[in-house]
Amino acid sequence: MIPPGAPPVDSPKRILIVDDEPEHVQFLERHLHGMGHHIETAQDGFEAMARVKLGVDLVLLDVRMPRMDGFEVARQIRADPAFLDLPIIMVTVLGNKDDRLRAVEAGANDFISKPVDLVELHVRTRSLLKLKEARDQLRRRHDELEIAVTDRTRSLRSALDEVATAQRDTYEAHLDTIRRLAVVAEYKDPDTAQHIQRVREYAFLLAQGMGLPPGEVEMIQHAAPMHDVGKIIVPETILLKPEKLTSDEWKVMQQHTVAGGSILGGSSSKLLRMGEIIALSHHEKWNGSGYPKGLSERDIPAAGRIIAVADVFDALTSERPYKKAYSFQETLDVMQAEADVHFDPAVLGIFLRHRHTVKGMLNKYRSTNGS
Repeated sequence: MIPPGAPPVDSPKRILIVDDEPEHVQFLERHLHGMGHHIETAQDGFEAMARVKLGVDLVLLDVRMPRMDGFEVARQIRADPAFLDLPIIMVTVLGNKDDRLRAVEAGANDFISKPVDLVELHVRTRSLLKLKEARDQLRRRHDELEIAVTDRTRSLRSALDEVATAQRDTYEAHLDTIRRLAVVAEYKDPDTAQHIQRVREYAFLLAQGMGLPPGEVEMIQHAAPMHDVGKIIVPETILLKPEKLTSDEWKVMQQHTVAGGSILGGSSSKLLRMGEIIALSHHEKWNGSGYPKGLSERDIPAAGRIIAVADVFDALTSERPYKKAYSFQETLDVMQAEADVHFDPAVLGIFLRHRHTVKGMLNKYRSTNGS
C-alpha cells in the first residue's frame, strides 16, 4: 500500500530487491508493488548480478548477505558501464560513518535504515527514480540528436557529392565546348586539330616549368587550344596559300588575333578570359615587333609568352603548304637565334632545358601520324 499522504508514482518502474531474508523481501515487495512498481527479487549477490541485466530502474540492496555482501554487489554493478547511472539504495543497519563511507565508495546513491520506514522508502525511491528518468530522457534525447545529426550529415554529404558531381560535369561540358570551339578552324586547315593539341602539351610543360600556381597552369593548358580560333575569319585562299603572302594578305592573316579576342571576349568564364588573352597576345614579340598591339617584354602576358614559344616550335617542326618541316635541332637553332627578339629568354630557356621531353612529345606525334 502507498503510505498515507504519499503522492502516487508518475509511472511504474522495475525495482530489484536483493536480500537473503524472505520476510524482508516480501515486506518491501508488497509495499513497492502497492506504489505501482514492478518488482524483481534476488536472494544473494550472484542472483542479483544476473537479474540486474533485466533492465531495472533501481536496486534495493541489503548490506549483510552471505558469500557476497552488498558492498561487493554494488562494486560489481558499477564495474559494468551500462549500470553507471543505475540508482542503488543500501538497506542497512549500519550506522557509523566509516560504514556509510564504504557504501558510497562501493557505488551506493542513498541509504535506508532497518527497520524500513515506509514514508522514507517512498520518498527515497521516488527521488532516485525521478533522477534516473531525467537522465534516461537526456540520454534518449542525446541518442536521437546523434541519429538526427548522422542522418543530416549523411544527407548533406550526399547533397554535396551531387553538387560536386554536377559542377564536375558542368566543368567537363565547358571544356568540351571549348575544345570544339578551338577546332572550328579545322574545317579550313586540316592540320589545325593536331596543331592545337601539340601546342596544348608544350604550353603545359612550359607553364609548369615556370613554377606558376597549379590553377594557372591548368587554365593555360585548357585555354591554349583557343589561340588560333580567330582563323575562322581568314579566307582559305590565304590560310592555305603555298606561296609567301602579299602585304595585304598578311594584314588579313594578322587579324585572326583580334578576331579570336572578339570571339572569346566579354565572357564571365575565367577559362574563356584566359583564351582571350592568349588569342590576342601569342603573336606579340619580346622586342615589341609583334602584333596586334606591339607589346614588348613583360607587358606581354605570361600566357602569351608561353604560347609564342609552343606555337612557333610546332609551326617550324610541322609541314605547311608553303614549307617543309624543320628537324628538331634545326628548329632549336632557329629559336635560340630569336631569344631576346621574338621570345622571352626565360621561357625559351625552360623549353631548351626540357628538350629531351619535348623531343619525346614530338616523336610521339610524328609516330602517330605515320611520319
